[in-house]
Amino acid sequence: MATGCRALIVERIRRRGPITVSEYMALALYAPGVGYYARADQRSGRTGDFVTSVDMGPIFGALLAWQFADMWTRMGGDGGGGARIDLVEVAAGNGRLARDILDAAERRYPDFYHAIAAHLVERSPSARAAQTATLAAHLSRVVSSSADVPASYEGILFANELLDAFPVHVVQMSDAGLGEIYVDLKGDGFVERLAAPSTPSLAAYLEDAGVTLEPGTRGEINLGAMAWITDVAARLRRGFLVLIDYGHEAAELYSAAHAQGTLATFHRHLVDAPDAANRTTPAWLVDPGGRDLTSHVDLTSIRRAAERAGMSTLRVTDQTKFLLEIVEQSGLVAELSALDRLRDRLALKTLLVPGGLGSTHKVMVFAKGIH
Repeated sequence: MATGCRALIVERIRRRGPITVSEYMALALYAPGVGYYARADQRSGRTGDFVTSVDMGPIFGALLAWQFADMWTRMGGDGGGGARIDLVEVAAGNGRLARDILDAAERRYPDFYHAIAAHLVERSPSARAAQTATLAAHLSRVVSSSADVPASYEGILFANELLDAFPVHVVQMSDAGLGEIYVDLKGDGFVERLAAPSTPSLAAYLEDAGVTLEPGTRGEINLGAMAWITDVAARLRRGFLVLIDYGHEAAELYSAAHAQGTLATFHRHLVDAPDAANRTTPAWLVDPGGRDLTSHVDLTSIRRAAERAGMSTLRVTDQTKFLLEIVEQSGLVAELSALDRLRDRLALKTLLVPGGLGSTHKVMVFAKGIH
């Protein structure tokens, strides 16, 4: 199937000429039937290419359930289950995280559970098809499953590792000014081409972020994530956005520490990161449709986009700190002390330990109409 994706990209370049990295990524990740995420209902876990917090077991969902129940209370949840709340998960996959959240909510916060109207947003048809079985015990709470965020919702929209999988433009500064990397053909292989930017929005993005790239350095610009934040914020009548991803503030992301950018591939739990010495055939041009492609998120620009769309920033913090506060306030510590909860204790350690998922992942929380 990856070969089919490669053929699709080759045909696109031959017909139109060199394409932006953003267009290449869109095809490699999401092209119907042949893109990486379009071909399977689950990509993470022991048998997948990478590990997410969801793969650590149900404890991650249990912690989020407490956080979301608290947000419901802040929105006026009446303690009797009467105040409905839309719970929208974007990039919901086959529904594993939603299941873990609903399992915990039903067990620990029944009033909140019965107020939930769950919406699962997922682009992959195969993953959406698997949601019915995954969420069999909670189908009464599931209102919709589609590729699109509801046109209007009031409650909580959340996403775990969504923005890093958005297609990005790759720019590079030279003595002549800002250029953009394109994907072209050379014989039977893909190669990079440096040419003029495809849109003035790229230079405007860097200027808005207060970033000046040094000659020879490159970076990724995620215009799609900015548009997405603006859109979902406009659809939200009142409530919260909770986004969990790995990234940096703009000053760090576009610094010398990431001079070659952050675009990388994950395959069988191995990461191929940027390497200036191997630019002729970078890893992300190998096997399109067969590998995950990802880049770090610009937290500064995401925050600014949310605020310009009418959201208030409540916090941007490490996952470790975010989850620790939930552990301390939720009473889960007492439950985890039981002898039969060893697996959950080990999973929690993985979620919190410095240097692991806890410190590499950031949590961004925004609110609208909450006082």
